[in-house]
Amino acid sequence: MMVVGMRMITTALCVAFLMSANSNADAETACQSGTLDSRYCDRDQDLVADLPIDQSDWLDPAALIFSYTPVEDPAVYEKVWDGFIDHLEMITGKRVIFFPVQSYAAQYEAMRSGRLHIAGINTGGTPIAVNCAGFVPFAMMAAEDGSYGYEMEIIVPAASNLQVPTDIKGKTLAFTTPTSNSGFKAPSAILKAEFGLIADQDFKTSFSGKHDNSILGVANGDYEAAAVANSVLARMIDRDAVDHTALRSIYKSQTFPTTAYGHAYNLHPLIAAQVRQAFFTFPWAESGLSDEFAEDDGFVSIGYKTDWQIIRTVDSANDVSYDCR
Repeated sequence: MMVVGMRMITTALCVAFLMSANSNADAETACQSGTLDSRYCDRDQDLVADLPIDQSDWLDPAALIFSYTPVEDPAVYEKVWDGFIDHLEMITGKRVIFFPVQSYAAQYEAMRSGRLHIAGINTGGTPIAVNCAGFVPFAMMAAEDGSYGYEMEIIVPAASNLQVPTDIKGKTLAFTTPTSNSGFKAPSAILKAEFGLIADQDFKTSFSGKHDNSILGVANGDYEAAAVANSVLARMIDRDAVDHTALRSIYKSQTFPTTAYGHAYNLHPLIAAQVRQAFFTFPWAESGLSDEFAEDDGFVSIGYKTDWQIIRTVDSANDVSYDCR
């Protein structure tokens, strides 16, 4: 009975997608890219790439490739996503392969080149993936009451004499990567706007590559301070990957949206509809995702134009441009 219901949902979604595709074809044919790379069109001005009008440009792969943002060891998350992968295979009728990407850049390039079809993209990297790789975000994790998000925290070793952000002056702050919101862009903008501290002028910087590297580096005394996503920190503490008594926080930001989940802009609309259905019908309770992301209860719908406005504002404050080279 449930399978029949799912098929009915799929049919309805597919019809909606095809109607959307047809309306695109009937709409103004001049391509308006906005901030998107010139290879993409944004006729409806929702800031994400439209499905190509020419059906020969639609992707219908024999196997769907899925990846989760490489904020931590990809091997940890491959097992976490097993149940979801099975569900995605059941809904789409296609084989789904988990792709353990090692870097943000590799993930964006894989989608841009058509080798990655579905992905969870880190908060700060979502605008880059949207503008440069044709990423179409539609979901993120949230609690049952609708609450979601994480905060950027600046952490220091527990025994450090650093007490407030201004104490960072003359010290070294570890960032993660230049594309990370909480690991670079947000702390850079906040330290400058709120505390008058400019990176590489008032304090030295280094890049760890990942949030878990920064967290472990602070806990082990390798870094004087680090800017990280507290959602990653909480998960590492929960699975005893780091001793919470070895570090402390000296700053906590406003709440930001979490990882965005979406598909490639040119994925066949029938498949794209099924992919969306899989996210919103996934049985969350007692799954690997429920165990790992204990603060969440499932996936909710998002709109990039509205939900990522704060992230684009942070980018603007940092003079970030989406240069798709």
